[in-house]
Parts: sequence; C-alpha cells; structure tokens
Amino acid sequence: AKGFTEYPYQVLALLNSNVAQRYLSFLSPTLDFKVGDVIQIPLIEKLLSDNTNQDFRENVQLAKLDWDSYERSWDFQSFPLLSSASESTPTLESSYDAWITQNQATIAEMQRLEEENNRLFIDAYGLQDELTPEVPIEQITLTVNPAYRYGIKGTEQERNARFRADTMTELVSYTIGCMMGRYSLDQEGLVYAHAGNEGFDASLYKTFPADSDGIVTIMDDEWYKDDACNRVVEFVKTVWGEDNLTENLQFIAESLCLDAITPRKSETAVETIRRYLSTKFYKDHMQTYKKRPIYWLFSSGKEKAFECLVYLHRYNESTLSRMRTEYVTPLLGKYQAYAEQLDKQLEMAESTQDKKRLEKELKSMDKKQSELREFDDKLKHYADMRISIDLDDGVKENYGKFGDLLADVKNITGEKPEMINAG
Repeated sequence: AKGFTEYPYQVLALLNSNVAQRYLSFLSPTLDFKVGDVIQIPLIEKLLSDNTNQDFRENVQLAKLDWDSYERSWDFQSFPLLSSASESTPTLESSYDAWITQNQATIAEMQRLEEENNRLFIDAYGLQDELTPEVPIEQITLTVNPAYRYGIKGTEQERNARFRADTMTELVSYTIGCMMGRYSLDQEGLVYAHAGNEGFDASLYKTFPADSDGIVTIMDDEWYKDDACNRVVEFVKTVWGEDNLTENLQFIAESLCLDAITPRKSETAVETIRRYLSTKFYKDHMQTYKKRPIYWLFSSGKEKAFECLVYLHRYNESTLSRMRTEYVTPLLGKYQAYAEQLDKQLEMAESTQDKKRLEKELKSMDKKQSELREFDDKLKHYADMRISIDLDDGVKENYGKFGDLLADVKNITGEKPEMINAG
C-alpha cells in the first residue's frame, strides 16, 4: 500500500507486467486473486524510486484516451470520426480510414510500451530465463484494437468488418444523442443531462439543432419528416457536406450490413439506415448501457404501428400528452387515409399479383390501425396521470412506471409490465 501511495504509476506498471502474472500464478493458481495475494508480490523499492521512465504514465494516458473515445465514459467529449473529418478527408469513408490509421499507430505504441514495461521488470527481477517481454496483439487492451475487442478466432478481415459495422452503429448512437440534446456539434462533452427538460437551452445546438421535445420517432417507414432516419441524413450532410452525401450514406448502409443487420437487395442506403433504426438500434443501445437505457423506447406493440425514443433527462409530466397530440393522433389520421387509398387501388387492380400484394398490405395496415388505437387509449390514460420521474430512483424504478407503453420492460425491471385497462 505504501508503494502504491508513493509510486502509483510504477506499482500499476508492475501489476500489469507478466512478472506480476507469474508471481500470482504461484501465489494463487486460480482466477480469483485476492488482496492478500497481490500484496505478497515483492517490490524492489529502489527500482521504483530511481526509475524516471515516463512510459508508465504514457500507458495510462493511451488507455484513458481510448476509453474516453466512447459514450460510456463520463469524460467522453466527441465522436472520434468527427475530429478526423477535415478538408483532407472530405468523405465519411476517408475520415474513417484516417481514424483507423491513427488507431493502428496507437495500438503499435501501446504494444511497444507494454513490452518495454515487461522488459524492465523481467530484468529487475532476474527472470530472463523464464519470461519474454513480447505481448500478443490480442492482449493490447484497447477498444480500438479489433484483435482484443473480438478475439482472434476469426480472420483479420472479419474483425475489421465487425469493427467498421460497430463504428457506424456508434456514429448513429452519437447522432441520436445530438438529436436529443445530450451532445452538440457546437460543444464538447455532455451538454444536457438534467431533469424534466428544465434549463434546456436550444441555442447550444446551432450547427445541428436538437429536437424540440426530446421525442424522436424510429418508424419503419417515413411517416414523419423529422424522424430519426431523416435526421441522420441531415447530420451526415451537416458534418461531411452535401456534395458527397449519397456516397457517405452508402458507406453507413454498407457498413451496417457487414455485421449489424442482414443486407437486402434493391434497398436504398436510406432504407437500410431506417431499417437499422427501427429493428436494431434499441438492442444495441440496451447493450451499450447495460440494460439501463437513457433513450426509452415507447412502442405500440409487435406490429410496430408507432415507436419513438424519449430522452429520459428531457421527459416531464407533459411528454406523454405531447407524444399523443403531436405524433400518435396525426398518425391515426395518416393510417386511415392510407388504408382508404389501398382500398381504392385494390378495386382498380387488374392482375392477381397486384391484388394479392395490396390485400397483404391492407391487412397489415388494418393490424397497425387496431394496435395504434389501443396504444392511443393507453397513452391517453397515462398522459392524464401526468407521471413524474425522479432520476435519483434510477432507470429500473422509473422505467416500470409506464406499464406496457415501453418496450423491454421485463428485461430492464425484472418484472412484467403492469397492465392497466384504459377503457
């Protein structure tokens, strides 16, 4: 303990060396290392006090920089691809390539530092005949290192494809964060994470405006002009410009189809992005935030007649009422008009193939209308209750207050949603 207090970086370097691993393998030949085992590792105090090598600190700095490049870090500042976007990298793909080159340099430097760290302690403890300083690439514990992140069972090409797909899902997640007002292109770090939408300042989001109410629809079709998919397009245009917009959207879509979702023939890039948002985004969000989501998925049910995300920090007692009046009620009218249009087309259809297609689509629309009406009844009931949430109670407690209006309730709270008869 004294050594750690006086020489924290040196002791940390020792504990992360293969010398410490060798000692622990003798002291505790299981995977369960206790404090009593660790403090038995002998310290060569002269080595610690005399050493002026800054590699110890550089290792920590590189690891922290890597951790802070992802949303889950409290010190997350901005999505790394944005810092790679410049006049020399005018497209999303070129920004990505620049970031990958930077990552490769970081991984190589970390590997060099760790091997130098091992060499230092191997020499100091006289273990040259038993240990070598080399560190396999899969043991370089950086998130930007695909060999560590995914393991080396597959090929390097497969790992790189998965990393590219994950990077695009992370870009979409950051974009959603900018829509919600959690992040801003005009300011680094966390911008809004207060409660009840109080103190929300729209002027902090001039380059890419935040959503006016923290409600963003993720429908499988374009029923709203400001849905998540259209705003992703707007975000890409804002960051990388309009000239290469088609190419950039295609890069996102192709990347998602490498691992995140299954590719489909004759699907446009925008359709692919919309399909990812409506079918897979929330699953990825749940995984990122360990079943404690910050964007909550309100869903009408299995027909997906209506689905939207609500940023929990901007939720307040009027959110459900606004969701109903601004989104659900207008959608009921749109569905009714579309069903009537399908009816007319069915009457005029001449070929059997067209009739079957229209009948199938009309049947699907009938199911969605029925589901949406039921959801609207429940939504009205909960909106009238003007439910408030206390962030100090945590996601698990608050998520269960909305019955089955929310998706994955049991997965988050551990209990089935309480069904309330809105009739």
